[in-house]
Amino acid sequence: MTDLPVCPLCDRPIPPDAPQSLHHLIPRLRGGTQGPTVLLHQICHSEIHATLTETELARRFNTIEALRAHPRIARFIAWVARRPAGFHARSAGGRRHR
Repeated sequence: MTDLPVCPLCDRPIPPDAPQSLHHLIPRLRGGTQGPTVLLHQICHSEIHATLTETELARRFNTIEALRAHPRIARFIAWVARRPAGFHARSAGGRRHR
């Protein structure tokens, strides 16, 4: 049996049938096209983009550690950690205010 990949944001395994996507640590629109990516649950990826702008992601939140330290994302991680590994729903919080 092969080990499942683990979402670096929420530390839950990512089952093959769970919605998932690659997150560019530096957004493509901000020069990160060839930069590092991480495999995340889709719900985790959606929460990142619901919380932070592309500019914020490029400047201050371009590592998993920085993302995990953001107050709203930290609350999301605590919430989603109580869900099954394959859980998916719309982002827990509303869109950020621009």
